[in-house]
Amino acid sequence: MNTTPDHSNYGTTKSREESFDNELYLDALPRAVLRPNEHVLLDGEWKFDIDPGDIGVQEMWSIGHQYSQTAHWPGSVEEHIGQAQKSAASWRDKIVVWYEREFNLPEQHIGNKPDSLLQLTFGACGYETRVWLNGHPLATIEGEEVHIGEYTSFSYELDDRILQPVNRVTVRVSSTMDADTTRGKQESHVYKRGGIWYQTYTGAVRSVWLETVERNRLRSRVRVLSTMEDNLARFDLTTRIHDPGLYTIRLKVYNIADHPTEPIATDEFPISLEAGQKSQRLVLAIPDPQLWSPESPYQYNLVAQLVDKNGYESQIETKFGLRRFEARGSQIYLNNQPVYLDGILYQPGASTYRQIQKHMYAMKELGCNLVRIHIAGVDPRIYKLADKIGMMLWVEVPSPHQSSKKSRENHKQELLRMLALMGTHPSIVIWSLYNEDWGAQDIASNQDTRQYIMDMYHYMQIAYPQFLTVDNDGWQHISHEGKLKSGLLTAHLYTPDLERWKQVLDELTAGNMQSVAAFPLVVGDPFFYRKQVPLVVSEWGGFGFSNYGGPEDEAGRADQIRKFKEELRKRSISGDVYTQATDIEDERNGLIDPETGALKVPAGILKSH
Repeated sequence: MNTTPDHSNYGTTKSREESFDNELYLDALPRAVLRPNEHVLLDGEWKFDIDPGDIGVQEMWSIGHQYSQTAHWPGSVEEHIGQAQKSAASWRDKIVVWYEREFNLPEQHIGNKPDSLLQLTFGACGYETRVWLNGHPLATIEGEEVHIGEYTSFSYELDDRILQPVNRVTVRVSSTMDADTTRGKQESHVYKRGGIWYQTYTGAVRSVWLETVERNRLRSRVRVLSTMEDNLARFDLTTRIHDPGLYTIRLKVYNIADHPTEPIATDEFPISLEAGQKSQRLVLAIPDPQLWSPESPYQYNLVAQLVDKNGYESQIETKFGLRRFEARGSQIYLNNQPVYLDGILYQPGASTYRQIQKHMYAMKELGCNLVRIHIAGVDPRIYKLADKIGMMLWVEVPSPHQSSKKSRENHKQELLRMLALMGTHPSIVIWSLYNEDWGAQDIASNQDTRQYIMDMYHYMQIAYPQFLTVDNDGWQHISHEGKLKSGLLTAHLYTPDLERWKQVLDELTAGNMQSVAAFPLVVGDPFFYRKQVPLVVSEWGGFGFSNYGGPEDEAGRADQIRKFKEELRKRSISGDVYTQATDIEDERNGLIDPETGALKVPAGILKSH
């Protein structure tokens, strides 16, 4: 089987100087942190079979199996079973499929022993994934024999004792309609496809690759916090150690704009490390720091090295930006300046990265400074693109579809995985834990549900103060002892009638917590709004979608958007999010052509003036 990478977006990781090329940087592996090594992409044709009776584990397909089909990775289970059955994908409860391919032991790994090992990384796969190498079951670096989740990457260190000149990797994927699983807007046993609920798109949805990494290294996880007053950047790095001992972490920061050969800041930190994984905060002073904003998306380059007692170096690098985003009373501030959020709701669905690129530039052309990536896990390169072009992002945890102890645990693990991989991006400014109480339907009556959400909100406040966190976007925010457990008070308001729109906005800004939205805006203890928290209309419009009404022709829709937007800016509201960027399945209300990225309405229509 051919092991040559055949995906045009991927190639050998470049050095720091070479990575300054914008397109190369955008087309790197789907992660924010790079390594000065080579990788082998395993995308392409894989052997494939459906396991309708879920007998593959019992019959040890990982040891040997005669596959009857092939499938292209990346792709979806739905696409692959449709091709195998020569008909549309049809599963209603659970589907199990298997993938397998061979790969040659990379030459660069053979020459790098004994200080290195081979790592296998899945950009995303799920909902449930199990992996074998040459018939041996693998566990992720976190120790999972079964990985649960579909939206974030996970990696395996490959033991040299089971590697061969030609190797066989076997993957079992189980997709299910389980409502406890974090699944966003993909259908489940609770919410069926149609309207605002979408067909499942699961399985081998993102690239998979091999790379040689050091036995003792910094993982590709970096979190950046900055404070404007003391000119300090705080970096949280994660070490992965096999050989305990004394190490040095060396940090270098480069000014990207001037393409320097020398760092503008550097420091070294001696540290004694035990075997395993450890997070460590390090602080570096940045001289005359330049701040990131939509108008001036300034970025630096961080090179971090882990050096052992013999001088052997493990290196990672990433771009980062310095900014402060916070709520003060009823206003939102970016870098100590009040900012209004001109937002749009975005649901990429199964869009390719090239299509996502077109959408992002088009949303900038619409006049947006914020994109709310709606309740989905997306290609991580979207965050790097937003960093580059200057687009603030509001991200959300893909929701389960029912409230239970299991769904809350799944939600927590999904949140923690996302946070670990997304902490370096200055563009990400807001997080939502839940949306419209999907997966938390008993939020008004169940203290356990409210306590979990409050606990995660407090965790975000302490561990990730660079973000504003929304507990449950749209309505039914939590109040405890009169204190709102959300950084923003948000409301989803849909009406096509301009006079009703004016009335609803007046009620909202006057502090009507009961009847302004589909459900009360606040649950738990009474909350008395006195403009002590920013108000954001985080969904509105949707003109053209049958459920929301409004004009379907583009000229009428553009005129209505202008009038509705004008009313928003007349009031003490800190931001708004129009629904939505592109059409997706039954929702035909997009302002951007999903294929070409062309605008259907005039440029700048969502920009405040």
